[in-house]
Amino acid sequence: MNRIIKHTNRYRGIGNITLLLVGSSLLTQLLGLVRTKLVNLNFLATGPNSTDAYFAAFNIPDFFFYTFAAGALGVAFIPIISQHFANKDKQAAYELTNSILNLFAIITLVAGVIIFVFAKPLIHHIVATGMTPAQLNNAVIITRLIAFNPFLFTISGVLTSLQQSVNRFVFFALGPIFYNSSIIASIFIFKGNIGLVGLGIGALVGAVLQLAIIAYGLIGLDFHWHRHIFWHRKDFKSVMTNFPARSVGLGINQIEGIVETHFADGLGTGNVSYYNNANILANAPIFLIGSTIATAVFPRLSRRIAGNQMDLFREDFLKYLRILLWMILPVTIICFFGRGYLARIILGHDSSQIASIFGFMVGAILFNTIYAMISRWFFAQKDTFTPLLVSVFIIMLNIVLAFLFSRPSAYNVEGLALAQSTVAGIEVVILVIIMIAKDRQIFNRNFISGLLRIISVTGFTALVAYLMISGLPLQIKDSGILTLGSKFALIAGVSLLVHIIVSYIFGLDEVTPVISKLKSISQKLLRTS
Repeated sequence: MNRIIKHTNRYRGIGNITLLLVGSSLLTQLLGLVRTKLVNLNFLATGPNSTDAYFAAFNIPDFFFYTFAAGALGVAFIPIISQHFANKDKQAAYELTNSILNLFAIITLVAGVIIFVFAKPLIHHIVATGMTPAQLNNAVIITRLIAFNPFLFTISGVLTSLQQSVNRFVFFALGPIFYNSSIIASIFIFKGNIGLVGLGIGALVGAVLQLAIIAYGLIGLDFHWHRHIFWHRKDFKSVMTNFPARSVGLGINQIEGIVETHFADGLGTGNVSYYNNANILANAPIFLIGSTIATAVFPRLSRRIAGNQMDLFREDFLKYLRILLWMILPVTIICFFGRGYLARIILGHDSSQIASIFGFMVGAILFNTIYAMISRWFFAQKDTFTPLLVSVFIIMLNIVLAFLFSRPSAYNVEGLALAQSTVAGIEVVILVIIMIAKDRQIFNRNFISGLLRIISVTGFTALVAYLMISGLPLQIKDSGILTLGSKFALIAGVSLLVHIIVSYIFGLDEVTPVISKLKSISQKLLRTS
């Protein structure tokens, strides 16, 4: 572990940071998919011990965490603490960190008590009103087990924000791996005795382990905890000024998840699990590409603004937005054509319902990934109010569309996914219009030209993906990771290879690092052969 700390400072450049985060995020998402698959294999989606209880239990703790803490951890906190480090004022940075840590730890600790005490009415009357007594009992026990996870996640979040501000991303990357691994272990430890509720123990232990590994990452930063909150500091007031807008925005997003769970529960037992499985599949590329790139770039964008370097800010933003688009467009295409494979991989048996829901969710994959980067354009400029206003409108629209689309006479549970994709696209369009109004130079001719070429390249990728799925259709007898994984890997691999080759032919800058890496690998292989 000391070796990890010693080499942490190697990850200083955006490229190295992005590579680190992509690798760790890939492992985290794979572990998340494995975790979900193992839950599906060991527990049923229907019946008295339905996994609906497991998925529903996380709604309330997640709501409290994102509403009362997450808004301050990155968007409101990192730009200001980054400015302190840029000014070489370490003492101010650490005093601000302690103030934020103490305040939000107290808030989420109180929230944990509320969740623990009122778990049953919160689940029964808000999240899932149609659960049987056995399902409700399981959901309440799991909710109480993870009631204080928001408290643990808040401390982890503040400490990782501090580390990100000095370009230390290693422990931020390792934390979620420990969390997912703990839940996976709990499946095998408890499935033969206490059953589904053991997953709550796994999630609690995982949150503790995540905090422990992140706290270990403070070694060498000379940071010491103290109990004071510097209420009158200007930087603390600035964080608190920016916090409410982002906090409400994230809270509204969690309300969206609660509403979707509520609607899915009303459509029959199993639909909460089916919808959440599809959502997990959709979130994987969003986090892997969108959140990873946005997280890596955000401190840099914040420093550009802090240094009043608007031209460099714009240049960096457009560069990484293009990279993000070049990556997510082919992934979205592959997800759509390979949805049957992905659904069966994660469920392990009859997965037609998940595949159908996931097919309607691909729009959300594309636009939510784009949103992850576009939102940083506003947040780096300490503008959390604009995204909030747009989010309020979007969530209200989503609730209306979810109600209309999910009626049995319309699209049923698939309507929830259709509503999500629709409003995600509308949100991006609105924010882009606002960006142009604020900065007429933001989307220059070079960016537009590059974007059109990326879209053209993606057209070839879509054609190849369609031909591949036609040649390797999903068969009824196909089962098992080896069969399903190898066929899907071939479809995805050929499609991505064509995307890279055609991008090179079209002269896209985004493909240059990939080609250089492939040449380097091939040269090493030739030398060793």
